[in-house]
Amino acid sequence: MTETGPLFVSSGDLIADRRYTWAIEQAARGDFSAAADILAQTVELAPAFATAWFALGAIRDRLGDRVGAIAAFEQARNADADDYHGARLQLARLGSGEPAPAMSEPYVRRLFDQYAERFDAALTERLGYRGPALLSEAVAAVMRAAGRPPHFASALDLGCGTGLAGAAFRPMADRLVGIDLSPAMIAQAQAKGLYDRLATADLQTFLADEAAKAARYELILAADVFVYLNDLPPIFATIGHVLAPEALLAFTVETHAGEGAKLLPTLRYAHAESHVRDALLGAGLAPAHLAAAAVRIEKGLPVESLVVVAERFRPGSSEDGDETRSSRRHRDDQGNA
Repeated sequence: MTETGPLFVSSGDLIADRRYTWAIEQAARGDFSAAADILAQTVELAPAFATAWFALGAIRDRLGDRVGAIAAFEQARNADADDYHGARLQLARLGSGEPAPAMSEPYVRRLFDQYAERFDAALTERLGYRGPALLSEAVAAVMRAAGRPPHFASALDLGCGTGLAGAAFRPMADRLVGIDLSPAMIAQAQAKGLYDRLATADLQTFLADEAAKAARYELILAADVFVYLNDLPPIFATIGHVLAPEALLAFTVETHAGEGAKLLPTLRYAHAESHVRDALLGAGLAPAHLAAAAVRIEKGLPVESLVVVAERFRPGSSEDGDETRSSRRHRDDQGNA
């Protein structure tokens, strides 16, 4: 199961719901075989009970029954059109179904709604998260290389969460706007008093609305946000519509040595460096800074990521858009952070 556990959505059958609760209690005691048996009986009683199917898949997976887990997750997917539980992701992790399915909005929203209250402590104390610090250093370096002060009239924090990136960039911005899909995360950010405006919305809808209003930002941030997107070109293209002419896009993203996007066992996406560069170029952007870094520690190991600061592609930069003039000025400073 995920760290937050499956989202409970009632079957509408009181007996089936009680059996589900009994099964979860058995699993909590470590008796996974008993839990699997009870859940199998539960879904016989309520065949459209997506929560029970998902829990059965997770427990069978824990028991080493891959075939049984896939069968249960398929049933959960079929019974849950909005994929609240993330069954499509579990199937991809097990090598079945789409290899890189998009995460549904309901799944991402409920994941972070459940995680919001302990988000800061988990990232900063347990995982050694330093994405915002690395981003602020990279942005400052790019601005210095361009002969400009690291200060922006307006900044937009995409997937702002509880405001960890907002805290790092507030001193650089006259006006700071934050947007997140999770109302609970927005509530945490609101309590910190960092933002001039906060919005609860999905990224594409918010950005499209801002573009329609001719809003432009001098800096757009996305700290560990694109790890929840399986396809970067559409979001980069939309971001391009709200970037001011001399603006920067700064983001972190997990990476891997292959090609394209890859779903990791953590159920986050890693994006190959070539995929990142191509997606930026397709949106008329090019990296002014691109460096490998470990933005967090997970299970005792560094999580390999890229720290990227991009600007509009300019005539006179390299033909393939791999670096801009400002990146050439300070590329010797890049490398593992």
